[in-house]
Amino acid sequence: MLKRNQRDLTASNAHFKKALKRLPLGVASTFRYWGDERTIYVDHGKGGRTWDIDGNCYVDYRLGYGPAILGYADDRVDEAARKGMEVGGVFALSTRRELAVAERMAKMVPAAELVRFSNSGTEAVMAALRLARAHTGKDSYILIEGGYHGLFDAAMWMSNMDQWDPASGLDPQTVPYSRGIPQRLKDLVYLTPMNDANRLEDIFKKHSAHIGAMLIEPMMGNCCAISATTEFVQLARGLCDKYGVLLIIDEVKTGFRVARGGVQSLHGVTPDITTFAKAMANGYPIAAVAGREDIMRTFRYGGAAHGGTYTAHSVSLAAAEKCLEILDETPALATLAAYGESLKAGIKKILDARGIVHSFSGHPSMFGLFFAPEPPGNYRDWKRSDYSFYDRMAYHLHDLGIICEPDSREPWFMCEAHDQSCLADSLRAIEAAVDLTLEEQASERRAKA
Repeated sequence: MLKRNQRDLTASNAHFKKALKRLPLGVASTFRYWGDERTIYVDHGKGGRTWDIDGNCYVDYRLGYGPAILGYADDRVDEAARKGMEVGGVFALSTRRELAVAERMAKMVPAAELVRFSNSGTEAVMAALRLARAHTGKDSYILIEGGYHGLFDAAMWMSNMDQWDPASGLDPQTVPYSRGIPQRLKDLVYLTPMNDANRLEDIFKKHSAHIGAMLIEPMMGNCCAISATTEFVQLARGLCDKYGVLLIIDEVKTGFRVARGGVQSLHGVTPDITTFAKAMANGYPIAAVAGREDIMRTFRYGGAAHGGTYTAHSVSLAAAEKCLEILDETPALATLAAYGESLKAGIKKILDARGIVHSFSGHPSMFGLFFAPEPPGNYRDWKRSDYSFYDRMAYHLHDLGIICEPDSREPWFMCEAHDQSCLADSLRAIEAAVDLTLEEQASERRAKA
């Protein structure tokens, strides 16, 4: 029997019990709760690794859901941020650096003709949807099943796959994925599967008179990096043009990560509005909504409202200026993508040696792993797939010093600081986790025999 590496989580578990008295689930975000005896508390991070308060070291492929694109505590970005502190923080007034960052974004992403800053991806998408409605005068919008656009009421709708019978010929019911979402908002939402051209065209033909925006992640950041085909993204662009609908591409996770010009550049499509956040400042809180000049100028008195006391904070702006400079002018993106390819190749070798069928989705800088011959083409296919092997493997990976999201929907993220020592440690842990998972499955089969 293989030996399991049991982490010492004494300090984390003790802190959890204390935190539970003041924080729901003992954490500041529900997604950081991994169980009463498995929730970790970070002491510090550096490069591609994280250390918890028990002293356990992890190679980190979660990277805060993607922001640490250069690695934790990057000296270049942190030095710039410290200079940003000298500016003074929050004025609720503008500084010259806002323009400098906007100019850099427009250079990297031609669709970003004008820019407004926010503090988080959620805020940026909220602003983008409000802007589209204000500009078109139409309230309804299209969402792609399985897409994630932040925690706000208008975006928190999903297809209820658990109670759906595909043989019925009907679509799954649209339901909120949280309590507290007003049911009446459902009337504004049109959900459609990724890469289903016929269904998308049908929605536009029937309902475009009421639809102001189509919101899409061409590479789904919260669903295994399942990707749209170029044909589907280009179809969406053409339909939006034909029916007077604004195309919003959500690049909160893909922006400045999968390419300098974002995922839109990989598909050769220019959206009307784009949202950015995660990779903009290597972890400092900043986001942006950007787009076509005539649309963006709808942000004005008497038009679409936009603002925020902490938007364009001097520290975050300084960090963004330096981070985007590095991504634009150095081989950083090529470096982290090459690491991702090496990691995928190593995983493939391990799985092939054991005869385990698998596939990858997404981009080398943020990819999903599936135990099936082909990755799903949409959320419905993923939901009907067997992801039990992944879930068990992730459980063991945590004990073996690898941080990935325990929910199989989250991609693995690469950073520039991931190095050969990270790769070697990762492949040793992955091999052990795979074998532990196989052993458990075999033991269960024997027990049932």
